Amino acid sequence: MTIDTIVVLAYFMFLIAIGWMFRKFSTSTSDYFRGGGKMLWWMVGATAFMTQFSAWTFTGAAGRAFSDGFVVVILFLANAFGYFCNYLYFAPKFRQLRVVTAIDAIRIRFGKTSEQFFTWAGIPDSLISSGIWLNGLAIFVAAVFDIPMEMTIVVTGIVLMLMAVTGGSWAVVASDFMQMLVIMAVTITCAIAAYFYGGGMGEIVSNFEGNFVTGNNLNYMSIFILWVVFIFIKQFGVMNNSINAYRYLCAKDSNNARKAAGLACALMVVGPLIWFLPPWYVAAYMPDFAANYEVGSDAAYLAFVQKLMPAGMVGLLMSAMFAATMSSMDSGLNRNAGIFVLNFYNPVLRPNASQRELMAVSKLTTVLMSFIIIGVGLYINSLRHLSLFDIVLNVGALIGFPMLIPVLLGFIFRNTPDWSAWATLIVGGFVSYYFGISLEAHHIESWFNLDQALTGREWSDLKVTLSLMAHVILTGGFFMAIVYAYRNKPCRTTEREAEVTELFKNWDTPVVADSEEQQDLDTKQRSMLGNLICIAGFGILAMALIPNDIMGRTLFLVCGSLVLVVGVLLVTAAKKSAPQTPQEVTL
Repeated sequence: MTIDTIVVLAYFMFLIAIGWMFRKFSTSTSDYFRGGGKMLWWMVGATAFMTQFSAWTFTGAAGRAFSDGFVVVILFLANAFGYFCNYLYFAPKFRQLRVVTAIDAIRIRFGKTSEQFFTWAGIPDSLISSGIWLNGLAIFVAAVFDIPMEMTIVVTGIVLMLMAVTGGSWAVVASDFMQMLVIMAVTITCAIAAYFYGGGMGEIVSNFEGNFVTGNNLNYMSIFILWVVFIFIKQFGVMNNSINAYRYLCAKDSNNARKAAGLACALMVVGPLIWFLPPWYVAAYMPDFAANYEVGSDAAYLAFVQKLMPAGMVGLLMSAMFAATMSSMDSGLNRNAGIFVLNFYNPVLRPNASQRELMAVSKLTTVLMSFIIIGVGLYINSLRHLSLFDIVLNVGALIGFPMLIPVLLGFIFRNTPDWSAWATLIVGGFVSYYFGISLEAHHIESWFNLDQALTGREWSDLKVTLSLMAHVILTGGFFMAIVYAYRNKPCRTTEREAEVTELFKNWDTPVVADSEEQQDLDTKQRSMLGNLICIAGFGILAMALIPNDIMGRTLFLVCGSLVLVVGVLLVTAAKKSAPQTPQEVTL
């Protein structure tokens, strides 16, 4: 058994232990699905950040960085823009909704019919995305350990399931924070190595083949500009709608939700410049590496680590890959189980179900959805001729984005009838079908009488852009037409009007958590996570004992120290915030 395999197995056991340690935190469905709304900002910010991050970042996105340079960073900067808007306005508002699942807010705003529409429309989108992320992880594992991708998908999915079932949202969010630290520590270490081996950023850019800023295979600059504009529009919608409010529902109060958004924004700005230095180095100094890998340019990051990093670092990187993928998947898995149980099973099938029954069904649902994700990952694996980067963007543009339009606009324009949400969703389905499936490159070339045929990259970018543009104009326009039609007339019954009024009253009323019970829980969060992170930090430091040259040992010391410092800070903070035992007074 190699040192890399030992590192990965140890990390797996560590993740399962986290789920076991946090199992007692979940005593109700509110605890299981959103931590009872009692989590600190740095935990919430970490999970918000990690939901936009997976092994795809180091496979599909790294492959795009290898071929087109800085272009891939734009997608992550668009994420940062969305989180910044969260920080300025939406994050505390979402926490103030005071609901257990995001679909609860949709039910109150748009009624029970819309609740079921969005329950059943949203779950497939999330499960497909999770399957894509799982497939991205399998690319790495298959190349490193020479293990079939199918086996990787199954085993990883089962480990994820065990962690999510035992600990619920507490285990999910706690592991997200620790995994964020591992990923940032490993990638910072790799970026430092790429910077020095490459002779600095200037040398890497100057040796990059083609245009580093806009990328290659581009005949029409207007297509690139449109793509950038609509990617920012898309990510604004993704981050600032009530479906994705689940990121902040677990925060202990409004202020912690805002701070969490600020942390996620900062990490999304800094992260890409760290993550993509290695594939840029590979593009500059190892341009022919892809011939050695079955998945081609998607293995750019892996090629850098295997060639230039010390023995054992591949195993640590693989742990980070598992961390990235699991953090995205377990958040979606926990959220989907919550939506199914609390927005379908409980209100439709079992209105009088006890908390014990709902908890049991929640865990069973988590198990079943885990197997669905594994199945989707296996199917995506069969589509190897497609680009992972393009699959992710197309799924988001065609399935995810039309769902976001009514639940974003519906919290800005409040006087629309309940049917406006599900009707807009149906319109969005037709728009996605035409622009995502029926429309082909030769149609565009013919309509606009283009002098040059669209390149593969241009058609891929344009297809995403046209889909997003169509949804903004047609799907969004349909909802706005309803807003205009009902601008001066009542559109709900008296009972429904009271529910909507109460929802927006909550929306505008800050949540404040300063009870003694909450302070005790804050201390417990800092202490448990701090100790876990210290253990992880010492484990990485111990890897400096692996036979390597002085540079290799130093990189492990840097990586372990980054993790350990955070653990020590949390333990120290826990001790300072712990209630002081009164000292005995001697008379």
